[in-house]
Amino acid sequence: MLKRTLQGILVVWGVVTVLFGLRAVTPGDPVNLIVDPAVDQATRERIRQELGLDQPIYVQYADYLQDLLVGDLGYSYQASRPVSTMVIERVPATLELAIAATIVALVIAIPLGVISGTRRNEPADYGATSFSLLGISTPNFWLGIMLILLLAVQLDVFPTGRRPVAFHDALWTFLTTFYVGDLLTWLHHIILPAVTLGTYFTALITRLTRSGMLDEYGKPYVTATEAKGIPETLVRYKHVLRNTMIPIITVLGLQLGQLIGGAVVTETVFSWPGLGLRLINAIHNLDWPLIQGIIIFIGVSFVVINIGVDAIYAKLNPRVLDE
Repeated sequence: MLKRTLQGILVVWGVVTVLFGLRAVTPGDPVNLIVDPAVDQATRERIRQELGLDQPIYVQYADYLQDLLVGDLGYSYQASRPVSTMVIERVPATLELAIAATIVALVIAIPLGVISGTRRNEPADYGATSFSLLGISTPNFWLGIMLILLLAVQLDVFPTGRRPVAFHDALWTFLTTFYVGDLLTWLHHIILPAVTLGTYFTALITRLTRSGMLDEYGKPYVTATEAKGIPETLVRYKHVLRNTMIPIITVLGLQLGQLIGGAVVTETVFSWPGLGLRLINAIHNLDWPLIQGIIIFIGVSFVVINIGVDAIYAKLNPRVLDE
């Protein structure tokens, strides 16, 4: 685990360095994003000194790393607010969407994978395989737009825009007043974004479950348990599916990190108030401190999730510690 932690630190440092390099070579004067270009030169120079932009690039880089070590991501050029605050306030919405998409994927994918793996070369197998291929091949942005046009605009079953209430607020209302209306409203608004974001993940887990089931069924222990007269259903779910879940857990953690970073398009399509939508707006405004802060947070989240998955995997399969 120490080796993986050190690798994770190197990855984060690489992300920070690349982002700082891109910021340095991007054309344009950051001061123009803070004040009007018509402002006198003396004022512009004063602002440049306050931001440290008059220092050599290696000094700016060292200062930025030093600030990062104490959790200081700088200030947004456009909003004049701490970047750390602007990132943290959008994390809950992105986590809501990523976790909901993961749940949607697992609820659909594992049953499909089990059916496909236990009915090889039957119509059910062909149907699940075709669904997986369709899910992997469908771009998220196109699927989101189609779902909005069909289910929100034409049928008026689901809303098209951002949620009016956050999950933690809705949950707190339910726990304190037993009013379930806010939770239902939140659920109504998250279904389409979660399905859109989770579709690719659903297809991936379905295929992984199918291949894992087929691989486990070919192992001697399955034949031995069946020879003992153990019911097929018990063999399927207690032994075969359980062993199949080990690689699925690994992929689950990796994909959860990718869902957090890959929610940018889905959040933009559905105006979901998460990190992805804020990142797109920051890119449009060339707000580099905010861009850096969001991408660094996503990178750190990905590394932490990977290390956590490695720890769980090592617990489930101690042999991985020897590798």
